[in-house]
Amino acid sequence: MGNADLRDIAHIEDVSFDEVSGVVAVDAHNWLYRYLTTTVKFTSDHRYTTEAGEEVANLIGIVQGLPKFFDNDLTPVFVFDGGVTDLKDDEVAKRREAREQAEERRKEAAERGDAVEAARLEARTQRLTDTIHETSREVLRLLDVPVVEAPAEGEAQCAYMNRVGDADYTGSEDYDTILFGGPLTLRQLTSKGDPELMDLQQTLADHDLTQEQLVDVAMLCGTDFNEGVRGIGPKTALKAVKEHGDLFAVLEARDAEIPNAERIREFFHSPPVTDDYDLDTQITPDVDAARAYVVDEWEVDPDEVERGFERIDDALTQTGLDDWT
Repeated sequence: MGNADLRDIAHIEDVSFDEVSGVVAVDAHNWLYRYLTTTVKFTSDHRYTTEAGEEVANLIGIVQGLPKFFDNDLTPVFVFDGGVTDLKDDEVAKRREAREQAEERRKEAAERGDAVEAARLEARTQRLTDTIHETSREVLRLLDVPVVEAPAEGEAQCAYMNRVGDADYTGSEDYDTILFGGPLTLRQLTSKGDPELMDLQQTLADHDLTQEQLVDVAMLCGTDFNEGVRGIGPKTALKAVKEHGDLFAVLEARDAEIPNAERIREFFHSPPVTDDYDLDTQITPDVDAARAYVVDEWEVDPDEVERGFERIDDALTQTGLDDWT
């Protein structure tokens, strides 16, 4: 969830890239969306728009973003969302409404000649289109970066892969990876500088909670699947769960209700995940093919991606990505 309340609960430390290495199961939608919005905000649209009018700012984001893994001895595995659960209908509707409002405001800013505000609002209207999905998977394939298709929430699949040892870390800017049981989450992989490390077991130890109680605390504050209980923030939620034992006892004591509470709680504890993936982390990128795909086939301005391709090539030459495991 993007719920900032969970940050007040989670055990998060700044770490150096020198302290982490291995396989990162990346929440692809989260990672892509952040690079997509940043690219749209700060890059002229003609640099990523084809003559046919297709926008592929995602390709710039991918090429500029991947070197952060390669430069720091991390092997990314991109995990894409599957079907959206109906539990998330309200959240999806809110995001759609927010995009529509941002689009109206963007038009107004463009009409009055405010290019900076128009660009900012344009970034907020972005969504992952079919073209973005298709081109993202293809350029990752050409760069030999493993892709996993989740049956439902990508964060849940990432957390599962981390939990069973197929990935050393989950990679996401959101916090709900620990609600899905992800042991170690690397955050700020889309930001400049070093990452943050969110530690599930240390979070539970800090507050003397079980995993089940952590989910209950989060649900009282609010998640992507439910509104929180009015008047309850993270400190109050922690105190209430420890006093009453679990979510339902707290709700009863406060004469409060969370619609679909049992389903949401169960979804966090046992989300749909899959073992149907084959992770070959001995990657050998075909940089020339990827460059041709991005620049020639999808008409992305070469000036926007050449440095990224050079960094990927340098990482291959200097460290030998094909030797990574």
